[in-house]
Amino acid sequence: MKKKIYRVIGVMSGTSLDGVDLAYIEFEKSSVWEFDFLKTQTISYPEKWRVLLKEAFQYPQEKIDNLNREYTLLLAEIISNFISEHHISDIDAICSHGHTILHQPKKGITLQIGNLSLLAEKLGKTLVCDFRKQDVDFGGQGAPLVPIGDRLLFPEYDFCVNLGGFSNVSFTENNKTIAWDICPVNTVLNFYAQKLGKEFDENGKLAALGTIDYRLLEKLNQLEYYAQKPPKSLGIEWVNEKILPLIEAQNLLEIDVLATFVSHIAGQIAKSLKGDSSKKCLFTGGGVYNDFLIQKIREQSYTEIIIPNNQLVEYKEALIFGLMGVLKLRGEINVLGSVTGCGRDHSSGVIWEAKEIL
Repeated sequence: MKKKIYRVIGVMSGTSLDGVDLAYIEFEKSSVWEFDFLKTQTISYPEKWRVLLKEAFQYPQEKIDNLNREYTLLLAEIISNFISEHHISDIDAICSHGHTILHQPKKGITLQIGNLSLLAEKLGKTLVCDFRKQDVDFGGQGAPLVPIGDRLLFPEYDFCVNLGGFSNVSFTENNKTIAWDICPVNTVLNFYAQKLGKEFDENGKLAALGTIDYRLLEKLNQLEYYAQKPPKSLGIEWVNEKILPLIEAQNLLEIDVLATFVSHIAGQIAKSLKGDSSKKCLFTGGGVYNDFLIQKIREQSYTEIIIPNNQLVEYKEALIFGLMGVLKLRGEINVLGSVTGCGRDHSSGVIWEAKEIL
């Protein structure tokens, strides 16, 4: 039976490897969906796990299988501690994205580790997870998935853009939701900031010191992906195969790489926002704290950029995977075929029922 109110924990780990985002959320369904953040927290990864997750795309299958189990146990510990620390008792489900290790939809491959039934067993809670695989099996990109949340939770905005490991955009045109991954963001910026001994480029201060290399900028902008029409999506494999070798071949100072790549990001995002000054775009994700990047986007785009409160900036993806889990429990559409290219809207994800902890 469908309920009016759901309380769930949304769990998200992105490609920028900032950590695990957890959001305890109340959803209420009336004529529209409404939500309220009850508790939120981000748990940073230990250095050991950052290295493992960064390198996992090249592991053999047996090692990936072992990593999947170990990561599931790590998630169980993180989520259990979050529940205990915040004294959370009323939980309809844990709605977890897991962490993407492989994403090659053209080959019919996508893998998010941490989606094993073991997680439900360890937590003793109903788990909704593995949201991407069904869409890839249907012939879609398995991404982006957040547009269903943009449409249901943030209809007052003309565009929604997330700046995380990658940037993505969604909007509605002629009553049809359109979305795609725009370009890498923190996957590349963090990589070069770390070469300079920083975990990330705080406020874009390093990039602001650099000089744009226009030869590299032109080569980046001419990459084949940017000329493709949506639906389309990106994975870390593409960054490692296309972006990093192209940058390394130029033999530039790291601060100049950062300045150039910020200009590349801003240009690609501005090109995606086909709006005027009357249009509003909601920006979320850790990249919005990069003041230099936001400045460059504003310089190149006519669209009004709206940055909400920090809680929504940081936990919007965990929020939307929470909503996707609720929609799956209700047997309702949570993936839009117009966005992923699979040809049909569908209700994706796997439900592992709660089991008593032994």
